[in-house]
Amino acid sequence: MPSLTGFQEDRVGAYIEKDPYAVLDYSLDWTNWMPSGDTITSISITADTGITIDSTTNTDYIATAYISGGTAGTIYNVEYKIVTTNGLQDSRNFRIKVVERQA
Repeated sequence: MPSLTGFQEDRVGAYIEKDPYAVLDYSLDWTNWMPSGDTITSISITADTGITIDSTTNTDYIATAYISGGTAGTIYNVEYKIVTTNGLQDSRNFRIKVVERQA
């Protein structure tokens, strides 16, 4: 499984909290999953309606999405799909819980 930094986990799986106003980058690191010498060649990142994938980028081992929007009190699913130079494919999901953050 890719590394998840800053994420929390409940009985359903991994999630992270986000303020509706925030535009933040969310990265998944496949370094520990990927065989030696293999790298990411393409990514596809999708999310439930109501939250926006503004842009995506990747390095050899890390897939990143810049995500904005969402309605406070709503939970959104985000899916990252990768294809590697050796033709391997993988998919990971996490949830974003949108909450109004206080100072």
